[in-house]
Amino acid sequence: MASIVFRYLTVLVFSLCLMFFSPPTLAAGSPPLLNSELNPQTQTMDLAIDSFLDSIPANYYPIRTPAALKKQLDDAKTTLVDVREVKEYQAGHIPGAINIPLRALSHNLAQIPPDRKVIVYCSTGYRSAMAVMALTLLGYENVLAFSPSFTGWQAAGEAIAKA
Repeated sequence: MASIVFRYLTVLVFSLCLMFFSPPTLAAGSPPLLNSELNPQTQTMDLAIDSFLDSIPANYYPIRTPAALKKQLDDAKTTLVDVREVKEYQAGHIPGAINIPLRALSHNLAQIPPDRKVIVYCSTGYRSAMAVMALTLLGYENVLAFSPSFTGWQAAGEAIAKA
């Protein structure tokens, strides 16, 4: 399953590179065309990108404050996952979080119960967004991200645990 996630992410990155570094040349005054109309070879890529973007869960950043995260964590069936690197986690993390670095996420799914709410966070939000997408593509249905991430938790003066 990990290969599916990486394939989707690779297709997305490759497609974005094509869009930004190989812009189509259009005749003056003509309307823009779809990529698949410009180059039939990109039709499959267009479909893959559409599928990927359609799979983004609605409201995947609904936890916007440390207080809201604390309320979510009151539920014993919630798993909090820190997707930062091990050294970052060891330097300080949100109490109760388990550490599964983003790049090792698909190899550690046994630590993430599929029948529980899963909340992911990182330092600033970038890796947690990728983790939400990866877990969603792997079949997890109740994955949320804590958008202030660790930086926001720290700035709010909340307790920090150290490993």
